[in-house]
Amino acid sequence: MYFVDKTLHFPHPSKANEDGIIAIGGTLTTKRLLLAYQNGIFPWYEEGQPILWWSPNPRMVLFPSEMRITKSLKKTIKKEIFQVTFNTAFSDVIKNCATIKREGQAGTWITNEMDDAYLDLHIKGIATSVEVWQNGELVGGLYGVDLKDKKVFCGESMFSKVSDASKVAFYYLVQHLLKGNYKIIDCQVHNQHLESLGAHEIPRKEFLNYLNV
Repeated sequence: MYFVDKTLHFPHPSKANEDGIIAIGGTLTTKRLLLAYQNGIFPWYEEGQPILWWSPNPRMVLFPSEMRITKSLKKTIKKEIFQVTFNTAFSDVIKNCATIKREGQAGTWITNEMDDAYLDLHIKGIATSVEVWQNGELVGGLYGVDLKDKKVFCGESMFSKVSDASKVAFYYLVQHLLKGNYKIIDCQVHNQHLESLGAHEIPRKEFLNYLNV
């Protein structure tokens, strides 16, 4: 197991253990986070743990052109009951992602340290948020790391306070990425919600090819 020191370095993702952990420790600086995402690695840990760096195999992804849009979602979008914005309330989105109750989860993996680190990424134009509003209230959204030079969007988390709000956020993200000719959305690990939207698992090696790693 690789222990992160002050050196700006990660082992090749293929060196990850069977669980997908590639390294332990370090800090969430902008340079280290950007290096991690550019190499198919992301942090995922709980409060009180050292930072765990992951590169799981297989990898959950969605190709933008393959998003599955159900009839009910089409109706919701057509009704225009939501207003959608980009990058207008990043801090509020990440806080809602951290505090929203999720089935099967006792707590959150979005620590205060992660909150501050991704807000810094956002200020530097690296992290992006999508906000979904209803009657002036933030009711859904998502955020992630935008690797513009590689045409890869790394999704981090989403939340929904009303039916379909997170799906609408994802739909508008996908439309935005399609216009920008993005190749793939990284969804990290298996998630039934994203699977219902068309995401599926591919071998880590195949995913890394999209990052030229």
